[in-house]
Order: sequence, then C-alpha cells, then structure tokens
Amino acid sequence: MTLHATVDRVTDRIRERSAKTRSDYQTKIARAAEDGPRRAHLSCGNQAHAYAAMPDKDDFAAARKPNVGIITAYNDMLSAHQPYERYPDLIRRAAHAAGATAQVAGGVPAMCDGVTQGRAGMELSLFSRDVIALASGVALSHDTFDSALYLGVCDKIVPGLVIAAATFGHIPAVFIPAGPMPSGLPNDEKSKVRQQFAAGEVGREALMAAEMASYHSPGTCTFYGTANSNQMLMEFMGLHLPGSSFVNPNTPLREALTTAAVTRAAAITRLGNDYLPAGDVLDERAFVNGIVGLMATGGSTNLIIHLPAMARAAGVLLDIEDFHDLSECVPLMARVYPNGLADVNHFHASGGLGFMIGQLIEAGLLHPDVKTIAGGGLDLYAQEPQLHDGQVHWVEGARASLNDKILRPASAPFAATGGLKQLDGNLGRGVIKVSAVAPERHVIEAPARVFSDQEEVKAAFKRGEFTQDTIVVVRFQGPRANGMPELHSLTPTLAVLQDRGLRVALVTDGRMSGASGKVPAAIHVSPEAADGGPLARLRDGDLLRLDATRGVLECLSEDFDTRENASFDPARSAEGMGRELFAAFRAHVGPATEGAAVVV
Repeated sequence: MTLHATVDRVTDRIRERSAKTRSDYQTKIARAAEDGPRRAHLSCGNQAHAYAAMPDKDDFAAARKPNVGIITAYNDMLSAHQPYERYPDLIRRAAHAAGATAQVAGGVPAMCDGVTQGRAGMELSLFSRDVIALASGVALSHDTFDSALYLGVCDKIVPGLVIAAATFGHIPAVFIPAGPMPSGLPNDEKSKVRQQFAAGEVGREALMAAEMASYHSPGTCTFYGTANSNQMLMEFMGLHLPGSSFVNPNTPLREALTTAAVTRAAAITRLGNDYLPAGDVLDERAFVNGIVGLMATGGSTNLIIHLPAMARAAGVLLDIEDFHDLSECVPLMARVYPNGLADVNHFHASGGLGFMIGQLIEAGLLHPDVKTIAGGGLDLYAQEPQLHDGQVHWVEGARASLNDKILRPASAPFAATGGLKQLDGNLGRGVIKVSAVAPERHVIEAPARVFSDQEEVKAAFKRGEFTQDTIVVVRFQGPRANGMPELHSLTPTLAVLQDRGLRVALVTDGRMSGASGKVPAAIHVSPEAADGGPLARLRDGDLLRLDATRGVLECLSEDFDTRENASFDPARSAEGMGRELFAAFRAHVGPATEGAAVVV
C-alpha cells in the first residue's frame, strides 16, 4: 500500500508546522516519565491516604502492581453515560484478575446538548470541554496512577478527556465507550414531526411522543452526531479497542470489551514490557487518521473545532486547510442520519468501522503504521470482536458491505469527497458541510437578514417575514461573545423555508449541531463579530454569496469594507444559568480556527 499523495502532503505540512511544539511536548512527557511510576516517590503518609479505602491496600502497598485510574463522566441524566454507573465495579474486578488495582480518580461534568439546545445553558456547552480537561487534571494530579481509563461518550466529553490524556501524556490512556441505544423511531420520521411542529401542523403532544420514541433507553442517541462521531474518532485514532464503538450497552459483548480494555490498560504501564504513553499514540498521523475518518463517515462539524484543541494539547497544530484538503481526497463511504436514513446500529450491522478502516488502508488514505492501544498498527482495527465462551476474540471484519445503501467501498462511494469545504472571503474564514446538501444548493446568492440570536430568527419566522430567498446571518454567537452555542434549534425553521421553495442558507460565527444536514450553513466564521470580525458590518438587505463550490463567502455590497461595526452587548450572556462563572473563559478563549479553547 502506498500512502495517498494528499494524505502524505498534509501530514508533512502538519509535521513541519508543529515541529517546535511537538518537540517541546515530547520532551515534557519524557521528563515526566523518566522517574518511573510516580507513586514510588510518594511518602508513606501520601500513599496511606491514597490507598486507605482500597480493600487490598496492604498487598498493594507492598507490591509493584499497576494502579489504574478511572476518569468517569457518569451521570444518569445522559442516556449515553448512564451505563457507566456499573463500570467501576466491573473495572475493579477486571483489574484484580489482571494483577492490578483500579480506583475512580475523579468524575467530570457531562452536559447534554439535547437538553440545552436553544436554552441559556447551551452557552456553557463548548466551555464544558475545557472544564472536563481541568477536572481530569485535578484527578490525575494525585500522581498515583500507572495508566488511566477514560469513560466518556458525548459531545464535549471525549474531546475534554483527550486534552487531559494528552496533557498527562506520559500515562497510558485507554478510552472505554458505552455504546448506542437500540434503534427507536427512525430519525427521519422524528425530523418530519419536528418540521410539522415548527410549521404549526401538529401540536406539542405529537412532538413529545415522537421525541420519546426516538430517545428511549440507555445508550448514545442513534443519529450520527457529535457523540457517535467521537466514538468513531477514538477508534480511528487507536484509543478504543477495535470494533468496540457501536456495541449496545448492557450486553455480554459490551461487558467483555470493557474487561479486555482494563486488561490492556494494566499491560501497557511502565511496570511492564509494553509501556505505551498516551503522547506516543497522539501524534500527527493519529490526528490525520481521525480527520480521514470524519470525512469518510460524514461526521460532525463540531470535530472541526475539537480536533485542533485536542491536537494542541499534544503539540500538534491543525488548520482548517488540513480538513479541507483531506476532504477533497477522502470518499464519503457512509450514509447515516442526517446524511441518510440509517442509524448507527444499521451502520454497524452493515460492516461498520472495521470495513471502512480496511478499505481506507487499502486505498492508501490512512496511516497504518501508528501506535494503538490494541498493541499494533491500525490494521488491527479492520477486525471485529466476537464473544466465545465469555471471552472476546477478534476476527477478520467484513470485506464487503452488507448493505450498500448505508455503507459502500472506497472504490464506489456515495460521493468522491468528504463534503467539507473551507470558505474564505471578505466575511471571514469558515467551513460548510455539504454531504447532505443537494448539489443545486451549494451556491446561494441572496439578500441578508441579520440577527443577534436564534430566538430573533424564530420570532421573524412566526411573523411570516421570510417570503423571499434569504441568507440568515446570526452573529455574536462566537466563543468570545457567548461561548459559541450550537444553533441546531434553527434547523426545523430553515428546513421549512427551504421546503417552501425558497433558497435559504445560514451564516454564523456560532456552531451547528453534528445532527444538522440539508440546509447550507457557513459556520465557525472567524474572526467572530464580537472580536471585530466582518460579520459585525453586515446589514439587512446586503447581497451575500455563499459558494461552496469555489469556497467563497462574501458580501457583494460596495461600501461593505468602509462601514462601522455594529455594537455588541456582552450583557446578553453575562449572567443566568451559570454564565457569570464563565466570564474569564469568554475573555480569554482562542478563535474557532484554533479550537476555541481556553486551556490549550
């Protein structure tokens, strides 16, 4: 297999761009690891505090057993994280069987964007990623762990945990998923009811019934949004065990995979012969593999923000151009809602990630020669797990799609490219995902309607003000303005306008959900309006052009460059629902193009 020229070129470009930061990072983690297991240097009093609650503390204090730290995002409000309630006991039993011990080092917050969509709490969502990284850092600062297990699934949780794993890069890291809930009401039927409700065609009772039939049990939501994109990413980057991402919760195979992950975490510590620090896994090739997986699956646009932040924690510098160039050479191999009718369970049954990884390696689109927690290169991830006599074994994965309406080979994909486009022009720099957008809507030229929040858009819709082709601009939604909330609650409104025959698009310095699809949306526009970005100069009626074909986002009004910026009112997001606690975050956050991060 010869590496594809574009993948090779982009990887070299990232390596050159990151030469100093990556070298400094590797020096840092080597220095942290050089003394061996850190707890050996704790005083007797320190160690007694650390082990006081352990049932086998006497044996542990005297022996050189690996001690595995558990960072858990468990809560029972998130369906995706509820299964983690049982994991600590299972992990402790598995660690004991492997000649190790395990402790819950700490918990991290995990908020549900599905609950906070369109609400004030959504303005804390992106910042929760940095809080998760900080909370993980506090847990690991006890310095008593030889490896770490990270239990997390959803939107900001996995990126925050990866930032922590990279920061403590001398400690081996294994990520353990919980799996998706079984299939419920098909996602397209749920979406149809949402649009009917937005149009006033059905009442709240019908809407509630559809939502409850869709989100109905423990496990990740089954559409291919950010949560399931995270799970894909961990497999493509070698931080999960092969084939573990989309096994349903509370099944024998799920439990066996968790046990196997604990056994692996105990085996790769510095106490043994297979020491694998997390920082060695998280190199530039792993991040390129993650981006390739994102494009091949049509994954969430939120990862375009999260991946640069994760990479920075490991000394790797990513840019929007890396995503764009890789998207241009990576075929779209999957159709999973919102890019198709299938859900992740259907995708998994059709051959899933094992089939895709095998295909992409054969096509030269992945780096196979990476380090993974499975103990070899990425070719191990073309396998799938099976259960025999209560033990998990890996066998050759599917070599042909079992449903070509959901999953196709790299040689005959749904589309030749991943569908992500970089946008540039006098309105700033952003991205658009077109994998679910009809080709005739890839270029939209229309007058602007300018709003300062999504509620204003909904109110204008209810007043019947959208009667012509329109590009809806929602500005002051960037990280410095209000934490960069998702604007997913606008999707039904914009979809209704599009279904009425209007040519519509969205332009924003905010985010859209990983579940957004068929309406063209130029997102993450940077510099953001609150930081003096060009969106602050727009007025109602300006003629805008969003051209995903040429990668252009521009205002065509002649006096645009000479205007004063509209004023920004920071008081709109200054308090309520905990927003006052995050004023320092808003003041110091970096731009979306660099991951919209505070801690890296």
